[in-house]
Amino acid sequence: MIHKYLIILSGNKFRKGEYTEYLILVYKKKMIHLFELDNKRFVVDVNSGLIHEIDNMVYDILETDYYKKRENIDTLLKKYSREDIDEACKELKELEDNKMIYTEELNVTPKIKPVLKAMCLNVAHDCNLRCGYCFASQGDYQVQKSMMSLETGKKALDYILRNSGDRRNLEVDFFGGEPLMNFDVCKELVHYGRQEEKKYNKNFRFTITTNGVLLDDEKMEFIDEHFDNVVMSLDGRKEVNDNVRVTPKGTGSYDLIVPKFKNAVKKRENRSYFIRGTFTGQNLDFSEDVKHMRDLGFESLSMEPVVTEPGNIYEIKESDLDKVKDEYEKLYHLYKDSIGTDKEFNFFHFEIDLEHGPCVYKRISGCGAGNEYIAVTPEGDIYPCHQFVGEDEFKIGTLNEGITNTEIPDRLYESNVLAKEECSKCWAKYFCSGGCHANAWNFNEDFKKPYSIGCEMERKRIECAIRLKAERLG
Repeated sequence: MIHKYLIILSGNKFRKGEYTEYLILVYKKKMIHLFELDNKRFVVDVNSGLIHEIDNMVYDILETDYYKKRENIDTLLKKYSREDIDEACKELKELEDNKMIYTEELNVTPKIKPVLKAMCLNVAHDCNLRCGYCFASQGDYQVQKSMMSLETGKKALDYILRNSGDRRNLEVDFFGGEPLMNFDVCKELVHYGRQEEKKYNKNFRFTITTNGVLLDDEKMEFIDEHFDNVVMSLDGRKEVNDNVRVTPKGTGSYDLIVPKFKNAVKKRENRSYFIRGTFTGQNLDFSEDVKHMRDLGFESLSMEPVVTEPGNIYEIKESDLDKVKDEYEKLYHLYKDSIGTDKEFNFFHFEIDLEHGPCVYKRISGCGAGNEYIAVTPEGDIYPCHQFVGEDEFKIGTLNEGITNTEIPDRLYESNVLAKEECSKCWAKYFCSGGCHANAWNFNEDFKKPYSIGCEMERKRIECAIRLKAERLG
C-alpha cells in the first residue's frame, strides 16, 4: 500500500520512458502532484509540503482520480483486487484526515515588510573577459566603465548595517564585472566591515564571484581568510567554455583559469566554494560539462540555465525543454551514482532543504529583490537586484538619499507567489516562490507573470532533488 511517510518539509510553519510527465489534481484549492523517477513514485501535497513515497497501486488510484471521485474502477480492477483498492483508499483517507494529503491552501498575507539582509556590491563595472551571453554587457552594464571607490563601498556597508533591523547575519557579494579588477578596495571594505559590524552586533558573510583571470596565491590567501564563500565561473569542457568565455583578444579562457581554480580549491580546504557554470542552447548536453568539472576535482558545482533575450544565439527555447529535462535526469543519475564514492559531489540545484526549508513567509514572498536584497553600483546607485542594474526605470535610490523610488520595491513585494495566476496552478510554487522577478520582467514585462521556460526547468530540478532525498534515506 502506502510504503512509507517519506519526508516532512517545513510546511506551513511560520518561520516518456524514463522522462517524467507531471500531473496536478485540484479539489477546493487542495492540490497534489504525482511523479515518478528512477523506478520510484511520489505524491507531493502542495499546501503542506509533505512528500510520500507510494507504490504503483496508490499512484494509479490517485492518477485515475478514483480516490476522490470513485470513478474509473474498471481500469484499476484490471490490475488490482477490489479489496486492495479499498484498503489503499482507507489509508489515503487517514492521511487526509490527519492533514497529510489534500490539505487546504495556505491563507497567509505578510503584514510587515522585511528588512534588508543582503547586498550585491558591484565593485567593478568592467571585465577582463567578453562572455557572449553576459547579462551585464561584458561588465559595464551598458553604462560607462567604472570602479567603486573605497568611500562609496564604506557607505554601502554602512547602509546595510543601518537598514537591517534585528537581522544579525548580513550577506554581501563582491560582484562585477570582475571584482578582482578592484581587489584592493575589496580588501579594505572587508576590513572596514569587520570593524563596523561589532558596533551593530552584526556579522557579515562575504562572498566574491570571479572569472578567475586575476586569481593568484596572494588573493586566494586573503579570500580564504576573510570570505565565507567564493564563486568561480567555468562552463565545463574546454570547447564549451572557450566558445563563450573569451578574452578581449578572442582567445578561450579555459587553460588560463582551470589551473587557478584547482589551486584555489586546494587551498580552500573545507571552506565553501562553488564552481559555477552556465549552459546555453549551444551546449544542451550540460550533464557532460558537470561531469567534466567533477573529473577536474571540483566537488561543489552549479550549472545555471542562461537567460537571454529571444532570438539570441544562446537562448534556451521551448523546443529545447525535453532535452534539458533529459539532461537533468542524466545529472540525477550521475549524482546518485557518486554518493559514497570518491567522486561524490554537490550540485546546487539538487540541494534544496526538504526538512528545514524556508518559513511560510519566505515560501510566499520569494527572492526579496528591492526589499531584502539590493544591488549597489560603483556610483552608489541602488537597484532591486544585479539584473536590473543599468536600467534607469529600476533605479530605486542612492546611498546618499536612500530608497526614493518606493513604487518598484512595493510592486516587487506585492508580486508574491499568491498574486501570480500561473503560480496558483503550479505544484512547485512553494519551492520556487514564484521564480525570478527580473526574468518575469525581461520576458513578460510583468512581475506577476513568471518566465515559463524557467518554470519548466525548475519543476524538473525539484523532482530530481526529491528523488535524491529518497535515495539518501534508503
